[in-house]
Amino acid sequence: MSSNASNGEHKATKPPPTPSPLRNSKFFQSNMRILVTGGAGFIGSHLVDKLMENEKNEVIVADNYFTGSKDNLRKWIGHPRFELIRHDVTESLLVEVDQIYHLACPASPIFYKHNPVKTIKTNVIGTLNMLGLAKRVGARILLTSTSEVYGDPLVHPQQESYWGNVNPIGVRSCYDEGKRVAETLMFDYHRQHGIEIRIARIFNTYGPRMNIEDGRVVSNFIAQALRDEPLTVQSPGTQTRSFCYVSDMVDGLIRLMEGEKTGPINIGNPGEFTMIELAETVKELINPNIEIKMVENTPDDPRQRKPDITNAKKLLGWEPKIKLRDGLPLMEADFRLRLGVAKKA
Repeated sequence: MSSNASNGEHKATKPPPTPSPLRNSKFFQSNMRILVTGGAGFIGSHLVDKLMENEKNEVIVADNYFTGSKDNLRKWIGHPRFELIRHDVTESLLVEVDQIYHLACPASPIFYKHNPVKTIKTNVIGTLNMLGLAKRVGARILLTSTSEVYGDPLVHPQQESYWGNVNPIGVRSCYDEGKRVAETLMFDYHRQHGIEIRIARIFNTYGPRMNIEDGRVVSNFIAQALRDEPLTVQSPGTQTRSFCYVSDMVDGLIRLMEGEKTGPINIGNPGEFTMIELAETVKELINPNIEIKMVENTPDDPRQRKPDITNAKKLLGWEPKIKLRDGLPLMEADFRLRLGVAKKA
């Protein structure tokens, strides 16, 4: 695979359709209309917050609340520039928009393994529906793909040009392969129909509004520490992850959407931690009295995960600002509020 193929230098075969004539009207200053699928979820709701800060944006959220929550968007409900639609992306949606941020899909193993057929439908049929919408109305579409497309990588850190090492028939495949197919669909629509596409491969993200029973490691550890339960580290504990704070992630997604590169582009924090190191950090910052306990690992759990963000720096001018030790207390405060656990004096 050439390096150009991963840097957004793909040439579309024909120009995309033009949006409504009102866009170019001399007498009508139209707002930018933005659809966010999965906008009631963890990353989606933070993205909505950021988009709503711009008074020229009108935001429409489509979410079926499988993992998302209306509560995450409560401050925008009733706002004149905001609309919320209960909608499942596996059904077609007819709206006039200029940009589509396609985030809809359960991203935690607990949720995506719960109904694997639904997960792959969301990734494949959901992405087809959103691309069909983009084609009809001439919208630019951004897909949040995932570092899971690299599987259990044999290359470290992972560059966008790496094709991955994925088990096609494992218990995680509905998500990993679903996102790989979603990327394929994005590029096929781009080449065949001239759709403006952007693909972000997002790595582990954490912050306020994560599901408390999410099953992902940061939310697990913080919830366990606040409940005085042992921190359960999956063996061997030497497997690594890189954790990006949600505000940095949102900044990266918006820069990618607004820029000229199709991607795919890795967006994540290259700071790499073993699970033992993460557990020790949570213990030190939140609850020094708890123990750390080793438990059995889940199948196909990647041993290493670290993004190469050279392209994000060079092409988007983006890199993460918030260190793990600074982000964890912000997430702890949110979890304390939701769990009703006061800070000990």
